[in-house]
Amino acid sequence: MRIGDEHHATGYSQSNTIIPRKENGMPELNTKTKSLLCELKDINHCFVLPNGNPVTVLRDINLSIFREEIVALLGPSGCGKSTLLRILAGLIHPTAGQVHYHGVPLEGVNPGVSIVFQSFALYPWMTVLENVEIVLKAKKLPRDEVRRLADKYIHLVGLTGYEEAYPRELSGGMKQRVGIARALVVEPEILCMDEPFSQVDALTAETLRAEVLDIWSCVEKNPTTVFMVSHDIKEVVSMADRIVIMGSNPGSIRSILQNTLARPRDYRSQEFLNLVDRIHRIITSAIIPDEEAPIVPIKIPPTEIILEPLPDVSVNEIVGLLEVLGAYRGEEDIFRLAIEIHKEFGHLINITKAAELLDFVDTPKQKILLTELGKMFVESNTEDRKRLWREQLYKLTIYKRVMNMLRNDPKGRLERDYVEEELVLHLPQEDPLKMFKILVSWARYGEIFAYSEDTGYITYE
Repeated sequence: MRIGDEHHATGYSQSNTIIPRKENGMPELNTKTKSLLCELKDINHCFVLPNGNPVTVLRDINLSIFREEIVALLGPSGCGKSTLLRILAGLIHPTAGQVHYHGVPLEGVNPGVSIVFQSFALYPWMTVLENVEIVLKAKKLPRDEVRRLADKYIHLVGLTGYEEAYPRELSGGMKQRVGIARALVVEPEILCMDEPFSQVDALTAETLRAEVLDIWSCVEKNPTTVFMVSHDIKEVVSMADRIVIMGSNPGSIRSILQNTLARPRDYRSQEFLNLVDRIHRIITSAIIPDEEAPIVPIKIPPTEIILEPLPDVSVNEIVGLLEVLGAYRGEEDIFRLAIEIHKEFGHLINITKAAELLDFVDTPKQKILLTELGKMFVESNTEDRKRLWREQLYKLTIYKRVMNMLRNDPKGRLERDYVEEELVLHLPQEDPLKMFKILVSWARYGEIFAYSEDTGYITYE
């Protein structure tokens, strides 16, 4: 059996009555009137490297978590967001400081917390039902109660009928629904989510966000609070009531913003865009003021910088596609080509999109055609191929951006972390580590710039 139809698992809210916390679905943000659930007090944390030297990853973290709110941690990769979430959950004991749950110092695992992981973290040898039941069995509940609760939450996330399916038979979105059901089945007060939507496509991620909001908005059920980690600015603006912006080296809280936008939130509204822009400025500024500056309406220019996400394919795969098309007189049916070259169809689509991004192919309907530039590439020698490749990379905004950054640096070099932060800001839906790797590999073939793993710097070739 192969299960992959995401649309079967998106309609749970139609069969569940959701009672909103307020008429507009937005809880009051005045934390003075709210019940305090958790406090992070003077949290510091260090890891010890293999050479014995300590590295501070979190410094002087103080944060309160209240009932009936969604709190989001936002910051660049490596700033300690996931570590802080695990400290809140009691999975990591901080080097210094303390976590309080309902006013009591936390010892061991936080009993009111469950986690949805970025990587799904399902047991591959267990069915959907068994993956959800396993956490209830650990609580030694009666068998009938285990089955009742598991069925309830599998139904809530829209997976009724898939109880006997294994993770390998599920799409990414369905796997994450299993993870959400498993986290909810213990009925936690605080649902922790560690970049839960980063491993699924954009449309599925948007559906899952809406469904999590629906579940949270029901006042008769837990979780009362969601504590999430994200690197996606628009995601946290769309979901969170409070946005905790973190800096890195070491991880610390740079600013906490109250998000008072009414739900449901419109991605296109000027208020939404103003808040997104404000967070951009906080993350990228070198000095954060002690007090927040008032929001000044900012018109987003129509020429806002948009970087192209690069398909996750190698240079050799793109060149191989062009050569195969050259052998087929410059055109072929994409379905037939996938069979003939023994490539998984989805990956062939990615290779084709990469070649199209570079203007080497065109894709009318189900055909792949070499463009005149593509034909020239196939007929060229190695040096001329590199020149053509380099010329096409220079036309992409993502390479223009990096080259401008490189030219403007006094030392003529760019730190990897700096480039990855730029990718996070402009391509929040993409994995910055993967995108950096692709960016560098394509650039090396075109001899645009060099990157050294030893130094961690991009430099001119």
